[in-house]
Amino acid sequence: MMYIYKAAVIGAGTMGSQIAQVISYSGLPVILKDIDKTAVDKGIGAIRKIYQTRVDKGKMTPAEMEQKMALISVTTGYEGFIDVDIVIEAAIEDMEVKKKIFSELDAVTPQHAILATNTSSLSISAIGAATRRPEKVIGIHFFNPAYAMKLVEVIPGLATSSETIDDIVAFAEGLRKIPIKVRETAGFLVNRLLMPYLNEAAFVLQEGSSTVRDVDASMVSFGMPMGPFALLDMIGIDVAARVADILYDSYGPRIEPASILYEMAREGYLGTKTGKGFYDYTDGKDNHLDPIIKRLQVEKGAKKSSYSADRLLLAMINEAVMVFQEGISSVSDIDIAMVTGTGFPQDKGGPLHYADQVGIDRVLEELQQYKNDLGHRFWPAPMLKRMVGAGFIGVKSGRGFFVY
Repeated sequence: MMYIYKAAVIGAGTMGSQIAQVISYSGLPVILKDIDKTAVDKGIGAIRKIYQTRVDKGKMTPAEMEQKMALISVTTGYEGFIDVDIVIEAAIEDMEVKKKIFSELDAVTPQHAILATNTSSLSISAIGAATRRPEKVIGIHFFNPAYAMKLVEVIPGLATSSETIDDIVAFAEGLRKIPIKVRETAGFLVNRLLMPYLNEAAFVLQEGSSTVRDVDASMVSFGMPMGPFALLDMIGIDVAARVADILYDSYGPRIEPASILYEMAREGYLGTKTGKGFYDYTDGKDNHLDPIIKRLQVEKGAKKSSYSADRLLLAMINEAVMVFQEGISSVSDIDIAMVTGTGFPQDKGGPLHYADQVGIDRVLEELQQYKNDLGHRFWPAPMLKRMVGAGFIGVKSGRGFFVY
C-alpha cells in the first residue's frame, strides 16, 4: 500500500482547480500547474471562492481557510514534481495533448508516482502507452462540481497494475469520495448510461413528439434533479455532441446521435455558456429552435410518436443492462454511480433497482415495442430475454438484478 504525501494537478481550468481544492481540503499539499500565469491565477481565484463560500456559510473559519490555501502551490513549469506521489491531469480532452503531458510527467516524476487522468471519455490504455510506466497510469474521473459530487470513477487501462487500482481507490476514499471501479469502455459508466437518455430526449424534440419544457417537467416529476434539456444546456451542446460521437464510434447505430445536437452546435446554441441552448436564457421565449426542428422534420421524415418519461428511462436502463452483461461494472455499482453521479432518485434505487420494481418482463415488452416503432436504438439487451425466460422478473418474482 503506497502512502500519498504530495499531489499535483495539471490544468487549472474548472475541473483542475476543483480537484486541487478537494485535495487541499483533505489536508494534502498540492501543486497546481498550467501553461501560463494567468491560468494558474484564475485557478487559485476559483479555489479561494469555493473556500470563501464555506466560510460564509459558517462551515470553516477564515484561519482554517488560510491553512488550506497554504497547502496549494502554483507553477507553470515542473518545479516541485521531483517528490510527488500522484499527479492528476485535467487538461483539455485531446489525446495528443494528453500523450505529450504524460510523456513529460514520466520524465519529471519519481518512478513510484501514479499518473492519473481525469478524462471523461478517452482511452486510458492509449494514454498509458505514452509512458514507460503504463502499470502506474489510471483514470480517475471526477464529476462537476468536484467539491460537491461524491462519485469518482476509477478506470484501469489494459496495463494498470492491481496495486495502482488499490492505491487510487484508497486515495479517493481519503478525499471523502465514493470510488466506483469501471472497466475501460467508451464513455466509462456514467456518461455511457446518461448519453442514451439525453440523446433520446433530443430525438423526442426533433420529431415533434413533445416540447423542451414538458419533457423536462416529466423527468423532474419522476424525481431527477433537473430535466435532460436543462442538463444538456449546463453540460454544453458541443461537449454533448463530442461524447455522442465517441460513443457512436464505439457502439455504432445503436447509439446514433440526434441530428439536432450538431445543428445547434453549428448555430452556436451551446447552452448556458452562450445564452441559448435548448432554452433561451436571454429573453426566455424559447422559440429559437423552431426553424431547426422544422427543417429536420422535413429532412428526416420524422413521424411523431407518443411521449412518456418511460422512453428516456428505458434507453438508460437498456444501456445499464448492456454495461452489466459486458462486465464493465457490478449491478450495485451501476446503481450507486447513477444515484450519486446523476441524481437518479434515491427512493427508486438506480436504473437496475427501478427495472426490478417495474418488472423485467414489462421492461422487455416496452423496449420491443419502441424498437418496432423507433428502430435499433431500442434493441433490447440480450440479457433481458434470458432473465425473463428464467423467471427472474424482479421484485414480483423475488429475483431480478437483485434478490428480494
